Formats: sequence, structure tokens, C-alpha cells
Amino acid sequence: MGATELAGALRNLRSALESVRLPLPGPSVEQSRSQCRALLDQLDDYVLPRLANLDAPLLAVVGGSTGAGKSTLVNSLIGRVVSRAGVIRPTTTSPVLIFNPAEQGWFDDERILPGLARTTVSTTGTGSIQLVPEPSLPRDLALLDAPDIDSVSQANRRLAAQLLQAADLWLFVTSAARYADAVPWQFLTSAAERGAAVAVVCDRIPPAGMQLVPADLARLMSDRGLAESPLFAVPETLTDETGLLPDAAVAPIRTYLATLAADNQRRDAVIAQTLDGAVRAITEQSRELASALRGQADVLSQLRRDAESAFDEAARAVGVRSADGTLLRGEVLTRWQDYVGTSEFTRAIDNRISWLRDRLTSMIRGEPSQAVQASAAAGSGLEALIIEQGQAAAERAGIAWRANPAGREIIAAHPDLARVSEGFEERARGVIRDWQADVLQLVTEQGKGKRTQARLVAAGVNGVGAALMIVIFAHTAGLSGAEIGVAGGTTVVAQRLLESIFGDDAVRRLAKTAKEHLDTRVGELMASEAQRYQHLLADLAVDETMAARLDEAIAAVEAARAGRTPVPAELTAGDQAGRQLGGVPREAVEIQRVEADGVGAVIDAEIIDEAGERA
Repeated sequence: MGATELAGALRNLRSALESVRLPLPGPSVEQSRSQCRALLDQLDDYVLPRLANLDAPLLAVVGGSTGAGKSTLVNSLIGRVVSRAGVIRPTTTSPVLIFNPAEQGWFDDERILPGLARTTVSTTGTGSIQLVPEPSLPRDLALLDAPDIDSVSQANRRLAAQLLQAADLWLFVTSAARYADAVPWQFLTSAAERGAAVAVVCDRIPPAGMQLVPADLARLMSDRGLAESPLFAVPETLTDETGLLPDAAVAPIRTYLATLAADNQRRDAVIAQTLDGAVRAITEQSRELASALRGQADVLSQLRRDAESAFDEAARAVGVRSADGTLLRGEVLTRWQDYVGTSEFTRAIDNRISWLRDRLTSMIRGEPSQAVQASAAAGSGLEALIIEQGQAAAERAGIAWRANPAGREIIAAHPDLARVSEGFEERARGVIRDWQADVLQLVTEQGKGKRTQARLVAAGVNGVGAALMIVIFAHTAGLSGAEIGVAGGTTVVAQRLLESIFGDDAVRRLAKTAKEHLDTRVGELMASEAQRYQHLLADLAVDETMAARLDEAIAAVEAARAGRTPVPAELTAGDQAGRQLGGVPREAVEIQRVEADGVGAVIDAEIIDEAGERA
């Protein structure tokens, strides 16, 4: 495959990356979001434009630490002031792009760095880039003076990183005092990991350190995968009245850059090295994003399960406790006993009165209103149980979510999730009313036969319904002491009353059906309460298919990349062949060469003004 196929695969990957959403909070989520934005920036700023224009000028971005003399180096390479330098930090806030006027067409539009407005004057903002046509700069080469990578301004740091990611070649500038700082090495290590072409300039080296500093820096570079990168070492020196370094001091760097511009094979090798490394890094980091997406989907599933299981457990608990005798206590027993003469019923049953079936209803002492009260008491006990379990479920869900970093932040933003929703109690009462209506409907339907209907009317539909509820609540596992005896007798009375009207088998079917209706209604209530959590998670819009889509796009890029064999770049500063960059010739100065672990090193000049102050 060629550049066209690779570009197409990368555009598809870019589309997938643009669709990435990481809405769930967490300890590494912001880092993943930033990584996604950086990948989009590099695709837009460098990779896609470079693939579309492989013959565009080589872009060397001059970056590095605060006060390292980047702008002075750029000005000295050109031979005149094109980028403002000074002692106030930061000096470079708006990047400066220098190119041959014949190649202005490559940079006027948004081919590269489309997010930066073009201007021809120096600005103080980070949203633009200053274009400087320079006839002395050879064709096929452009220099970009970037803000400090360790600037006090976050916007400057962010822009500097973005510009370095858009470079064919990093011309990295540091100083003798700061070459071992962590921030520069973060960038250099990143460049080495992705195989970017890098050349390093170390300036402000005092005479006493001219042997030690370059050798130590070369060692550090070798240890971090930059052994083949050129190292230019610059001693302290005075600048001229315009703030430029001696011509001979920058001549090796100028020659190195001019050679790259003049030699198409070496230029193409540099571009291929950096471009292939960038594509490889993009696929690797995209795979990390896919993993982060799967992590979000896993977290979403866990939070969903936590909420579902909390309310499923509530429904299960109501189902168990509404049939283990727990509800047969207090007001329920009192109202039922008010309605039916428990002692008389019990004696009649114990004495096995032969006419029980036909005369059973004559033993009921209660009025119809007492049957309603018994039914209401049963409903009240059930209501309290449902509300108790609903609240416990909300608390369990809250505890489970707080154990998860994402859930913890969601609960902090929505503390009401740790308790039942407003109106839950009224909905619970509605469930009970509907279920009691189900019970009455069941006994009415079962009592349609002429003889059965007569008994049902005699006993009263409400009373029979209350008896059926008592039977459903029948088991005594949840009672103790005297309650067991009382509840047991109460259950027997209710059971015999129902059997006298409907028969044994019918009573079992009625109780089973009524209990199923109750469990279904309670389950629906708890499920609707759990929907609060599900709706909130749905609003976060975690796309659980996005990771697979990203994986597919990554695989396509890797397949296209495998069809392109990158040309290995050989960058050495020792090769003096090639054109010189333009600029005013200056007095020749002897340039010392340092060799360390295969790293060619050329000594360049320091930046000191006439008063002896560092620029």
C-alpha cells in the first residue's frame, strides 16, 4: 500500500477518534481525554498534511527550555532578527515560521497547523502563527521557533508540545545548566520512543565544562535511545550588536540543515522516519484509548449491575418477608381478630363440627367495615416493608457506587441517588392498592359458581380477600414467642375459611396466583426505582461499541503501514557536505568536535550580550 491508502486508513481512524467520548469520571480519564485531543491534533497538524504533501518543505521546529536561546539561535541561523529575543520570559508566545518566499504557498493555507491563524506580524497570543518569508533560507526547508516547553504559561506549554508534534525534525535546544532537567527529557524520551528525527543543541557551556557537559549529555542521549541524534555543543560567547551569534558558531548547524534541504534522499529519510514513528505512536496510543473505552464500558456495566442488584435484592426481600410470617403481627393480627372470632373458629375446627362448611359464615362476628380494616392493616404492614426495602436498596446502591471512582463522583453530583426518589412512598401505596384489587378480583372470579358465590357473599368479598392475604403471609419463620401461637391460629382460621368456600386445591391456586401478582408488582416498582440510575448512566452516553470500532480502524492503519517500508534516517552533524544556509558570512571560529558513544557533537556559541547578560 502507498501513501494514499495509509492516508485513507488514518482518516478513518481520525473519524473514530473524533467520536470517542469518555464521560465517566475517574483517576486517569482526563489523561485519556487529553491523549485523544493530542492524537487529533497530530493527525491534523502533521500526519495527514504530510502524507498528502510528501514533497512539501522539511519543517524543523526549534523547541526547548525557557531561556535556552531558541530565538537567538534561529535569528543567527538566518543572519538577521526574525524572531524576537530578550530577557523577559517568555519571549516567544506566538510561534514564528520562516521559509523561502518561493514556497509560501505551502504555508499560507491551513495545510499544517490548521488551528492557528496566519499573520505577518508578531503577536502575543497563542492562537496564531507569524509567517516570515526569508530569501536566504534554502528551498525545501522551513524553521519554526516554538514557545518554551516549560513556560510558566500553560497555553504556551500546550502550544509548544503541539508544534513539536508537527515537526519533521526536532531541533531541541537546552543549556548547560538545565540539560538534565526532567521536562526536556520527557519530550526527548517521547521523541525517541516514537522514532522522531531529533538534533540537540546544548548552549551556555562554560569553558571549564566543555569536555564534561557534552560528554554527559551524550551519555544521557544514548541511554534514552538518541545515540544516533546529532549533538551540537555551544560554549558561552558574546553576541553582536543585533543579538546574533558569531557566524562560525552556528555554521555547523546551518550546514547540517542545508544538507538535509539539498539532499532529497536524506530529506526523505528524515520525513519517513518521523512520519512512520508518528503513525506507529498514533496506533499505539489509539489502542490505549480503546482500552480506556473498554474500561469505561466495564465501569458502566458494573454501576448498572450494582443498581440493578440492589433493587433486585429489595424485591426479593419483600417476596420472602411477605411470606415468612413477618407481616402477621401487631395491627394486622388485631384487625383480623376483630373481624373473625378466632377462638370460636378454632374450637369449631378442633371439634370437627360436621356442618362447618354450610354454617361457617354464621360464626363471623365482625362487621363488613372490620373486614376492610383488616385488609387495610395488611396493606399498611406491606407498605412499610416495601418502603423499608426500597430505602435499603437505594442505600446499597449508593454504597456500591461510592466504592467506584466514577460512581463516587456521580453520587457526589447527585446525592439524591443514595435515597429513594420523591414519590416512592405514594407509588408503593399504589402498588398495594392495585394488588389488593387483584386479590378481590381473584376471589370474585373464583366464586362465580352458584353455591360458591353464596358462601362468598355470606362471608363478604373483603373478608375473604383479607383471609387470602393472611394465608399468603402465613409462614411463621419471622415470628417469636406468643406471636407464633397467635399467628398460627390466625392462619388456620383464614385457611379454613377459604377452604370452606373454594376447596383445598382452589385455595392453593389462589394463594399462589395472588403471591405472584404481589411479587410482580413489587418487582416492577423496584425496577422503576432502579431506572433512575439507568437513565443517569444512559445520559452519560458511553458508547459500548466504540472500542471495537477504534480497534478496527487501528488494524486498518497497521495494515496500510505494513505496506510502507520506512527509509532509515542517518543524521550526522559531522557531514559538512551540502549547501550553506543564507546569511552574512562572519569571522571564522574554530569549532571543537566531541565524540561520545557514537554521538557526533559540534560546539556552537553561547548567547551573551555586550553587557555580559544572557539574552
